[in-house]
Amino acid sequence: MNKILSLLLICLSSFPLFSQEHLPSAPDYQHFYQTKTLVVLEDNIMCEYNDKIKEAIDQKWKLTDYEFISNEEFRKKKSDSNYSFLVRSIVHFNKDKTKASYNFLSLLLGGQATDISDMPDLCSIPLSYEGVNEDGFTYKLSSLVQFIQNHIDLVHENPNIISENVLRYYNKNNTETKGKTLYLLASELDSDVNTISKIRKVYPAKVKLVGPDEIENAIRNKKEDVIFLHKVGPEKTKNKARCFKILIGAADAKFYYFDYHMVKGKQTDRFLESDFKKLAR
Repeated sequence: MNKILSLLLICLSSFPLFSQEHLPSAPDYQHFYQTKTLVVLEDNIMCEYNDKIKEAIDQKWKLTDYEFISNEEFRKKKSDSNYSFLVRSIVHFNKDKTKASYNFLSLLLGGQATDISDMPDLCSIPLSYEGVNEDGFTYKLSSLVQFIQNHIDLVHENPNIISENVLRYYNKNNTETKGKTLYLLASELDSDVNTISKIRKVYPAKVKLVGPDEIENAIRNKKEDVIFLHKVGPEKTKNKARCFKILIGAADAKFYYFDYHMVKGKQTDRFLESDFKKLAR
């Protein structure tokens, strides 16, 4: 499903990449709790995403009643205000000359809007670039689902956040990384910081280079001392634009760091030395 991105990344109203004509309101967040959440599955029944999102929702979803539906059912029901929708879609940024397309996971409200881009967006998180293998993010879905719920509760209790820069709210947590262990994939680190010895030159706290299975186990076992990286970059796809970098708590899905950079020149599709330096401040 294609759409022009008119939503804000996790409702960051002052985030410079996004334009938002339909910013959700405090009543939208209040109304959400009265809806039934319909989780939209991919049409490909063999898709790993379907199995992982079902598992994540069954384990984590607490805010509303829910049901799994098809894309066809979504098209029929998206105008019904009794429903909210957790849906994965292909999006791109308005006026983006790179023409890069991304997978996003979005929590939308049903209602009068006839087009998905006009539906009130309560929370959206980038999953990957379009064309990147889904096994790069599916093992993290339970944490992303939990974060969405955390964010909804946060905004419901603090509606002033809707019109503020939420990046500042989440990035204030980055000082806490020093008391945790960062679980990182070596393949997601820039060449300047892709070994423990290189990292220690710029970041003094605990770091462990792991595989996806160790991150998934840390999430499943709710390891309170672990933070992992969710990186969204072009990988081997043709379009190279933004590289999103999010550090997430394995136990509570808390965001400890959120940033992005444009992939060009020396700024590769990786977590950079400059990111570690920001954490070390």
